[in-house]
Order: sequence, then structure tokens, then C-alpha cells
Amino acid sequence: MTDAVLASPFFGLVLTCAAWCMGLWVQKKTGLILCNPLVISAALIILLLLVMDIPYESYALGGDFLIMMQTPVTVMLALNVYRQRKLLGEYFLPVVAGCLAGSLASIASVLLLCRLMGLDGTISASLLPKSVTTAIAIAISESLGGIPGLTVTAVLIAGALGAMFAPAFAKLFHITDPVAEGTAIGACSHGLGTAKAMEIGKLQAAMSSIAICVCGIITSVLALFL
Repeated sequence: MTDAVLASPFFGLVLTCAAWCMGLWVQKKTGLILCNPLVISAALIILLLLVMDIPYESYALGGDFLIMMQTPVTVMLALNVYRQRKLLGEYFLPVVAGCLAGSLASIASVLLLCRLMGLDGTISASLLPKSVTTAIAIAISESLGGIPGLTVTAVLIAGALGAMFAPAFAKLFHITDPVAEGTAIGACSHGLGTAKAMEIGKLQAAMSSIAICVCGIITSVLALFL
């Protein structure tokens, strides 16, 4: 019976969905930024596979179906730009300039630190897209020969840290303009940061949402030259 369950693609699908629902429940109950559904669901899946001694290959039979959804999910991000097209048109140059500066700073810092620490090209490729949303980051990482699992971890850490410290940095550097604040949050901490931006203000949330898409496009283009 157990072998039949593990041999079915539905095992991975059901396990992933159940873990995600549990992650959402924990986040709603705690309200903590660190209790991100993606982090919790990944931890639950890993723990179950280890405790039950279930081969990753058995989980991947169904989990890989979800990976196939990354491409359409990435395309759907364009809806954020479309919905905020009037706002983007009004602040086009500041947003593009800010996202370009953020993307360049993120990539340059990863390359510099990896070189100083003597890390190989695979690790560098895995960490390069840490500041863009997960779906785009994985695609960039794979195209550069990186490790998707490490990329996801880097994205989660960048997002969580950005969401936690972005308001403090805004106060520290006296950033009071909501457009600048929202763009900065979205450029460095993608979806997790946008969730925090929603708590700060509507304009910050809108600009952060736009920055996610613009930074994803810019980083994807810059990755072609690396």
C-alpha cells in the first residue's frame, strides 16, 4: 500500500498543498514575517521525508508538476505592472533608475563577496538572483548553472531580512518619499517585502509590487551578460 502511494504523482502534489496550507495557517496565527508559508511548507516537507525515510525521487514525481507552473506564474507577474500602469507612467524614470541601481548593487555585491570568499561559479550563479521573486530567480539560476535549492534559500533570506529591516533603514536614512520607499523595498526583498510595504501604505505597496516585476526583467537581462 505504501509503495503504491509513493509511486503516485499525487503523493507529492497532496503533500505540497497540505504543507502550504499549514504554512498559511501558522502565518495567520502568529502574524510573524519569519513564519512565511514558503519557509514553513519547505521545512515540513523536508522533515517528513527525513523522518519517514521517503526518497526525494518519490516526492518529485508530483512535486515536479508544480515546478512546471513556474513559467505561467512568472508571466502572471506582468499583471502587477498592468494594474499599476498609470502609476508606473507617472514615476517611470525614478522607478526604472531605482530598480536598475538595486539590481546592479545586488548582483555586484554577490559577485564581489563570492570572489573574496573563494566560492566557485556554481555558488555565485545560485546566489546572483537572490533579490528577485522565486519563480524568476530559479529560472535565472538554472540558466547560469546554479543550484535551484540554494537559490530559493537565498531568496527567502533576502526577502525576510528586507521585510524586517526596510522600515528601520528608511528611518535611518530619512527616506520619507513613499515612491522611493516602496521601490526600494520591492527591489531588495520582492514578495515578502511587498507584504510589509502593504502595512506601511498603499502607495508603498503599489510601488513595491511594480519594482518586483521591473527588477525581475532587469536582472534577467543582466544575467545574459554574466
